[in-house]
Amino acid sequence: MRKQKVLLAFQAVKQLIRLDENNPDSHRCLIRFFHKINSLPAPGTDSEKLIWNVLEAERPDLRQLHGKSLVEVNSNFLEKHNASLTHRAAAAEMMYLLEPDKKLQAIKLIEDSTNNTASGNGVVGPIKEWGIQDCINVHKLLDTVLAEHDVANRWKVRCAEYFPCSTYFEGARSAMPYIADSSFESSTENGNVLNPEAKIKEGDADTLNGTVHIVDDLSNLSMR
Repeated sequence: MRKQKVLLAFQAVKQLIRLDENNPDSHRCLIRFFHKINSLPAPGTDSEKLIWNVLEAERPDLRQLHGKSLVEVNSNFLEKHNASLTHRAAAAEMMYLLEPDKKLQAIKLIEDSTNNTASGNGVVGPIKEWGIQDCINVHKLLDTVLAEHDVANRWKVRCAEYFPCSTYFEGARSAMPYIADSSFESSTENGNVLNPEAKIKEGDADTLNGTVHIVDDLSNLSMR
């Protein structure tokens, strides 16, 4: 079963890359998978060698890996998507995975992100690029994966300014009583409906940009 899991996980990674190679979650899965494979002991049995040969034969089909180390792949991904918060967060997370000694650099990569004003018709005023769910996911990354609670708190304070009605970030207007007014209900906060009766709760989504983690657990991956 574990031998099958390796190949199934590899097929899932390839499918993600085919669907959207630029998606932050596709990048995470690609790096996590090959980082795990690279850490496995050398194959011993014939069946283990067969699986290894399959991976080595198909690896060149992933153009992101052509002649590059995983660190280089991650750096190229960051360079290509440097202006995006979600991509910077993914690159920072993978930097910490590949090079744990660069934790401070990974944190700086996130904190140096800029929330630029998005292009629009200006009807509802200037709108920032960052979405609230992306910011929530970054907060969770800082707090749990990088385990830097002070940094996570700084991020929370920063995002409370962008989303003053957010209960998650405890924005200045998050405790405002509900006003039964259609103009209030239809107003937006970076494109997110502020209706208190909305069925989607902040923080419920666990993936960036709504992408499902097909390869979500590689901890038990083994050739044996």
